[in-house]
Amino acid sequence: MFRLKEKLKPYKKIINSFTSLSVLQAVNYLFPLIILLYVVRILGPEKYGLVQFAAALNIYFLIICDYGFNLSGTRAVSVHREEKEKLSQIFSSILLIKTALFVVAIVLLAAFVFSIEKFRADYLVYFASSGMLIGSVLFPLWLFQGLEKMKYITIIHVIVRTVTTALIFFLIRSEDDYITLALLNSITQMLIGIGGVITALTILKVKLIFPPFKIIKEQLRDGWYLFLSSISINLYTTSNTFILGILTNNTFVGYYSAADKIRIAFHGILTTLSQSVFPFVNNLLKESYDKFINFNKKLIFFAGGIGLILTITLFLFAPEITGLILGEQYLQSADILRLISFVPFLVSLSNVLGIQIMIPLGYDKSFNNIISGAAFIHIILLLTLIPEYFAIGTAVSVVITEFLVTFFMFLFLKYKKILLTG
Repeated sequence: MFRLKEKLKPYKKIINSFTSLSVLQAVNYLFPLIILLYVVRILGPEKYGLVQFAAALNIYFLIICDYGFNLSGTRAVSVHREEKEKLSQIFSSILLIKTALFVVAIVLLAAFVFSIEKFRADYLVYFASSGMLIGSVLFPLWLFQGLEKMKYITIIHVIVRTVTTALIFFLIRSEDDYITLALLNSITQMLIGIGGVITALTILKVKLIFPPFKIIKEQLRDGWYLFLSSISINLYTTSNTFILGILTNNTFVGYYSAADKIRIAFHGILTTLSQSVFPFVNNLLKESYDKFINFNKKLIFFAGGIGLILTITLFLFAPEITGLILGEQYLQSADILRLISFVPFLVSLSNVLGIQIMIPLGYDKSFNNIISGAAFIHIILLLTLIPEYFAIGTAVSVVITEFLVTFFMFLFLKYKKILLTG
């Protein structure tokens, strides 16, 4: 037992972060899954699909507010974690930039919604969903990740989601309550954001100051390629729901979104692993390149093994899982879930290759090029397959795109002679 503790000692912070994030992801995915069991039956595929479509539209504007800071901000904080003044400058500059970007985003959202009849007719649900933008601006996930202080945000999430989940069961009684659902989802994100800022200022002791212009410029520069990458990533994630809704109807969006929610719930452990490891590998690289590579060699087999188990489980039991969670109204979701079951395995590999290796090594531009190219292909696939195969076409497009991302990241690292096997 003593020897085991000694072997795990270098990984104490990553284990603590993983434990906190595991609880956090359980909250983030278990609560929505519980809500899903209820609201899909109350709202039905059409109204549930409309709420998800509104959320998908808002996520495009969320990308503007985030600007890639969840990666670039985490990286900056992990490097300067011992410098209190620098941390306050980073914290304040990112918060200031995100606030300015929020103003741009909300103006663009209003212009878009009111200029197109399809959206103008349901403007209330789009603006009810826009509270997620405020939550994104306020919540300093990148700060907690960079400092590896994840237990605080876990507590915030548990408290807020417990309350808002109870409110959903109390207030959502018929399909006419779909706007209320969108509003409650927004309130959840806003309260989490407020709680995050208060925790940062009171417990983590960062200060809210007016940062020097050079620090603002530094954060904008460091986040630029990751911002472009986040746009591309969302083109082959969020765009699935959005383009499906544009080319078909809200019912097909409901079928696809419900299946994808299940996939995301299963996928949560991989997201947790990625968020826990990212600040660790950045620090490890500062210490030793060889240790960095050796750790990622082990990580790719560990993460890939988890991803493979998730893929096999979803593929084999898709009909039973969708029947249990979604009910008879969503029988078409089973085939969709079976197709996108390949995503966890593919993403488990691409995450290590891209997020844990390419970005710490400074290959932000190459990472963006791969993601952007895949996003372009994905949009073509969506526009080609959705008119013919509807939600099934969306699922096929997702799997092909994730395969291409993984394949080209592997080729890039092989070209750079960054070996991960042997």
